Amino acid sequence: MPNNPVLTRLLDEHLPALAKREALEPELIRQAIADGTMVLLANPAHAGVLPTLVGQPATVKVNANIGTSPFVEAPDKEILKLQIAEASGAHTVMDLSTGGDLDAIRAAMLAASPLPLGTVPLYGCVQKYIRAKEDPASFSAQELLEEIERQAEQGVDFMTVHCGVTRRAAALVEEAGRVLGVVSRGGSITVRWMKTHNQENPLLTHYDQLLDIAVRHNVTLSLGDGMRPGAGCDAGDPAQWEEVVVLAELTRRAWARGVQVMIEGPGHVPLHQVQAQIQGIKRLCHGAPLYVLGPLTTDSAPGYDHIAGAIGGAMAAYFGADFLCYLTPAEHLTLPDGEDVRQGVLASRIAAQSAENALGRPLAVRRDLDISRARAALDWKAMADLALDPPMVRHRRQAHADREECAMCGEYCAVKMLRDFKK
Repeated sequence: MPNNPVLTRLLDEHLPALAKREALEPELIRQAIADGTMVLLANPAHAGVLPTLVGQPATVKVNANIGTSPFVEAPDKEILKLQIAEASGAHTVMDLSTGGDLDAIRAAMLAASPLPLGTVPLYGCVQKYIRAKEDPASFSAQELLEEIERQAEQGVDFMTVHCGVTRRAAALVEEAGRVLGVVSRGGSITVRWMKTHNQENPLLTHYDQLLDIAVRHNVTLSLGDGMRPGAGCDAGDPAQWEEVVVLAELTRRAWARGVQVMIEGPGHVPLHQVQAQIQGIKRLCHGAPLYVLGPLTTDSAPGYDHIAGAIGGAMAAYFGADFLCYLTPAEHLTLPDGEDVRQGVLASRIAAQSAENALGRPLAVRRDLDISRARAALDWKAMADLALDPPMVRHRRQAHADREECAMCGEYCAVKMLRDFKK
């Protein structure tokens, strides 16, 4: 990937801190970014942004989706959710707001947190038409590009753009008889636009203009999976792979312009297909960082999709995914609240830790070893400090914090039983 002056300047400034945080050699990071297998999320217009690496062998990152809806326009609640996500250990946040003053909501989020912020610019482009009860596909290609540029100027660090949703992919969805059709909001809007205008996807036909915007602001393009399966029975169908093939070519074009790219992946994928899906997408897309939603390994757990997603997320990260988008207990049911956000972030962080420990990555292995040693010593402070959710450990211990043993075992504690005998 040729030099991007903005990216080069950011990397020169932040490389020592990034290397220390990730426990990686600086030159390894620089080479991975040059190769496109790692991205640096940081738009200089996002004041105080914490530059964040996504891609192997950096640590697996976790994203939290928040945002208003047409039913619930409460920006203050979304700022609170952002704060909860950050406190729970999320590495990035995506503002998926569709209700209220979207520019003001986005600006407030950028000011409220140093975490890299992602968006789906298409939502902002179509909102005025939906509010006016007009066809959401009424927007022009120029309107969409203007929305993307406005958000880049605001400081948005990465954007989901559904460039791979083609007329051919849309036709394949219909031919395959998908159970759930197109479940991506951005994907469905794009398909409707193509049918309404009888034209190809405007983000595909105007891709060079999109790259011009991205390179100026160091906006990482998250090439969206508009054809992702929304049901396990639809996973791996021709429409899904048609989009991936297009994204592979778009990745090369972005790299040729110095633009950073991530690939978005599924979706709903049965357990036995996760490895093939992840490895197939990574191979086709030249090792670009892979950003997955879950994936959900069963469709039968509404209310517990954060667990189903964590199962798929752990497998996905083990087989090569770099970035886990959380799911919350509210998924498929309603707008998540603060507690849903907290549970979703922790579930995905557990998935990431599980995968990285299995992969033998030093930071994860050391964490598991250190907490095991703390348990052997009945060192509750160290156990809490090393836990993925320290407040939870302290809360559970509170009633019996004066005791060395836990309240489950008491004087039957296995650790003390043999320790005291040896003494």
